[in-house]
Amino acid sequence: MPLFPKPFLVGAVLSAGLAGPALGACRDVSHLGQDYIACTVDPADNDIRLYNKDQAGVPFRSFRALSLELRHRDEYMLFAMNGGMYHDDLSPVGLHIEEGREQAPLNTNTGWRNFHLLPNGVFYVDGGKAGVMSADAYRAANIRPRFATQSGPMLVIDGELHPRFLPDSISLKTRNGVGVTAAGEVVFVVSKRPVRFHDFATLFRDELDCPNALFLDGTISSLYAPDINRHDRLFPMGPMIAVVGKFPR
Repeated sequence: MPLFPKPFLVGAVLSAGLAGPALGACRDVSHLGQDYIACTVDPADNDIRLYNKDQAGVPFRSFRALSLELRHRDEYMLFAMNGGMYHDDLSPVGLHIEEGREQAPLNTNTGWRNFHLLPNGVFYVDGGKAGVMSADAYRAANIRPRFATQSGPMLVIDGELHPRFLPDSISLKTRNGVGVTAAGEVVFVVSKRPVRFHDFATLFRDELDCPNALFLDGTISSLYAPDINRHDRLFPMGPMIAVVGKFPR
């Protein structure tokens, strides 16, 4: 079920602002003996955005700081998740686009760590639609979306698992990622416990109907989902993905 379909009714008024009704957008999912939280958002009915720095050029670092910034604009945060890998100064490792403005370019360099476990990919939002595609496919498509973030590795590529994933890998981490279903809905997922890449990827492909899915990060995986009373505050974050609403006038 979409997180906040149109038309919407405000379900509660909290001291911090408005909150959407508990529509069951975030739900528990079990797969191969592991437990996850999956949150579904319809980009046609929701404003999905990317954020990294405030208007003064300072990284937000936390969901709380982003939420406070939005309130100054008469907006509020319905949902958020860490949205891609970043350097020590919290700047994006790869492509980062906000409101059509490219703040960091597509990164096609070779290297080590998960970002460079090729193919990596891009999650983008534009015109009420969202997509996930490999970085090479994104570059070839020559699109200019409203929002985008690059991370890696890709989890699922046109229905196929990333070729480097091993079903018996001993590398277990708390992980979060994003996929887009065949119907065009966006599914954000975070594992409740450490999992291997292979199991995380098959969750998107086999359980969530996502022919394309992208790993966002591990260990620092964080979620803001008030409909399930989740507000992680553990780590400073670089890029963040948020679903944003406007206060009624």
